[in-house]
Amino acid sequence: MIAVLGAGAIGCFVGGTWALAGRDVTLIGRPGVLDPIAEAGLRLSGGPEGRTDMLTSLTPEPLSKADLVVVAVKATALPGAIADLRAHLTPGTPIVTLMNGISPPSLIAAALPGVTVLPGMVPFNVVRRGPNHWHKASAGEVIVRDHPATRGLPAVRQVSDMAPVAWGKLLLNLNNAVNALSGLGLHAQLSDRACRGILADAITEALGVLHAAGITPAKVGALPAHRIPQMLRTPDWFFNTVGLRLQGIDRSARSSMADDLAAGRPTEVDFLNGEIVSLAATYGLPAPLNAALTSLVHEVEQTPRAIPAAEIRARADRQG
Repeated sequence: MIAVLGAGAIGCFVGGTWALAGRDVTLIGRPGVLDPIAEAGLRLSGGPEGRTDMLTSLTPEPLSKADLVVVAVKATALPGAIADLRAHLTPGTPIVTLMNGISPPSLIAAALPGVTVLPGMVPFNVVRRGPNHWHKASAGEVIVRDHPATRGLPAVRQVSDMAPVAWGKLLLNLNNAVNALSGLGLHAQLSDRACRGILADAITEALGVLHAAGITPAKVGALPAHRIPQMLRTPDWFFNTVGLRLQGIDRSARSSMADDLAAGRPTEVDFLNGEIVSLAATYGLPAPLNAALTSLVHEVEQTPRAIPAAEIRARADRQG
């Protein structure tokens, strides 16, 4: 049995994909998400299409019966997830992490000595289209570290080294802050050249930091990491016909950070843009744009509002 701890957008979609393919999956999460699934089954679209009945649990006890545990909580909820794992995980059961950021797998491994922790990555967005309906709204495939426990999982690609993949995903995730601050959907935000310029500069800044740290990010999306800023800086007439098509972004797609702000939840910005700021500080480098994005998101957590690209740029100039 596969237990998915953290049945939100990613947990429901990935777990549902495996269940549609015949795997025994239990979703562990909150009643607002799981009650409709328990009543009417889980419906998926945008990738695998269909409906499947799912086992669900509002408590972590099913972890003790799992052959594989998938942790798909927000990074901000990791301490609670670790407590659940410590209390219920059966010795020898491997863990796959499908979380944003770089540090969650190592934090879990440090908290649970002797447990096999397999980092994974989900590059696509998932939106909720109904109480029990989850829709894949952009392109990509799940990637996990190669291990006997994960071989044969449906719609999953195995790689031997996840670190470059995780850094490549982090570069894409730098847009979460830009999107959340813009107040726009992903398609509309990326259609705006001023917003794309902020993202292009944030990625360029991050690439400089990664170079100083000796880190080479993997190609995660449609383009190699060093080509992404160049594409983002192209005129609207080009990007909006070529760039958006490459990403396969649905008009309904939103970043998870935008969803967190809309729901009044803490965001993962410290694990994303903040990760670049922390790494830059380690090497004595500035990262004013990612620092500005991090601080602005924290401000908007307290006082919700949309922030235009010009204001983000002005804050970065002051912090630089």
